[in-house]
Amino acid sequence: MANVLDLRRRIRSVKNTRQITKAMKMVSAAKLRRAQDRAMRARPYARMLANVLVSLVRRTDLYNEQTGEVLHPLLIERPEKNVLVIVIAGDKGFAGAFNSNIGKAAQRFIDQRRLLGQTIDLEPVGKKAVAMYKKMVAAANYEKTEQHYDNDLATHFDTVRHRAQPIEVVAEHAGLLLRVDYSDVQQMVSSIIARYERAEIDSVYIVYNEFKSVISQRLVVEKLLPVRKLGTREITAAEEMTEEQREAAALAAQSSGVSVFEPDEEVAEAEVKFGTAEVDYIYDQSPDQLFRHLMPQYVTTQIFHALLESAAAEHAARMTATDAATKNAGDLIDSLSLTMNRLRQAAITKEIIEIVSGAAAL
Repeated sequence: MANVLDLRRRIRSVKNTRQITKAMKMVSAAKLRRAQDRAMRARPYARMLANVLVSLVRRTDLYNEQTGEVLHPLLIERPEKNVLVIVIAGDKGFAGAFNSNIGKAAQRFIDQRRLLGQTIDLEPVGKKAVAMYKKMVAAANYEKTEQHYDNDLATHFDTVRHRAQPIEVVAEHAGLLLRVDYSDVQQMVSSIIARYERAEIDSVYIVYNEFKSVISQRLVVEKLLPVRKLGTREITAAEEMTEEQREAAALAAQSSGVSVFEPDEEVAEAEVKFGTAEVDYIYDQSPDQLFRHLMPQYVTTQIFHALLESAAAEHAARMTATDAATKNAGDLIDSLSLTMNRLRQAAITKEIIEIVSGAAAL
C-alpha cells in the first residue's frame, strides 16, 4: 500500500494535470467560437452560389441544343466502378472518440462499396486521417512519361497510374486543416475535377462531422459528384449524437461560456434571396460558359464548408473531452485525499496507542 508521501506526490501530479486540461478546455472553447463564426460567415456565399445555379437551371436546358451533350462534365452520371472517398478527421488528439468515429464510419462505407466490387481511392484530410491510412493502405503508383515529336522539337508529358490494390491513397492533405484557406481547397478540388472529367473516378463521397451547434452534430457520408440536384445535399449515411454525448457537450459548453443553440440565420437568409424569385434574369454569358465557371466553384464551396464545420466539430469534441478529464481529475484528487487522510489518521492513532501503552507499562 502507498504511504502518505507517495499519495501527496500523486495528488500534486494530478493537480498539475487538471490545470493543463482546464487550460486546454478554455483554449478549445475560444477556438470553437472562432471556427463556428467562420463557418456561419461562409454559408451565405454557398447558398447564393447554389441559388444562382438553380436559377440558371430553371431558365435554360442542361443539354446543348446543337450537340445534345451535357453542359458540364460534373453533371454526367456513370456506373460507379471507381469511387473517391475524402475522409476529413482532426489534426490533433485529446478529442475523445472524434477521430476514431470518423475512421469507423469511413471504413463501413468502404466495406459496403467493396462488397459491390468497386475500387476505392482515398484522400485523407488532417494529420490524424493521414496517419490512419499511412500503414493500412498503399499509396497510388504514378509513372511520368515523355513522348517526343517532330524530331524532338515537341515533347508531351503524361502521368500514368498503375493500380496495384483495390484501395489506394491518391493524395494526402495533412496541413489543410491548420488554416482552412479557400485557395488551397481550390487546388485540391481542381485535381479531383480533372480526374472525374477524365473518367478516372465515377463518383466522389466525403466523410466528415457536420456541425450546427455544440449539441447538434452528426457524422455524415455525403455524395458530391456527380451533381444530381443543385442546391440539395445527398446524404448517404448519417450518425447522430447520443443523448449522453449531448449532455456532456452541454455541460462543457455551459462551463466554458459557449452557447449550445444554433446561431440565428435570419440575416444570412435575407442576403441570399437572389435566384429564388420567379422572374426572368438576363445573363450576358452563354449557359455552357456559366456552368463551366460556376460548377467547380460550387463543388469547392461544398468541400470548403465541410472543412470549416469539421474544424468546429473537432474543437467542440476537444472541449468536451478535456472538460471530462478535468472533472475526472478532480474526483481522483478527492479520492486520493480521502485515502491519504485515512492513512494519516491511522498512523496518528497507532502512535497514540503506542504512547499510552508505554505509559501504562511504567
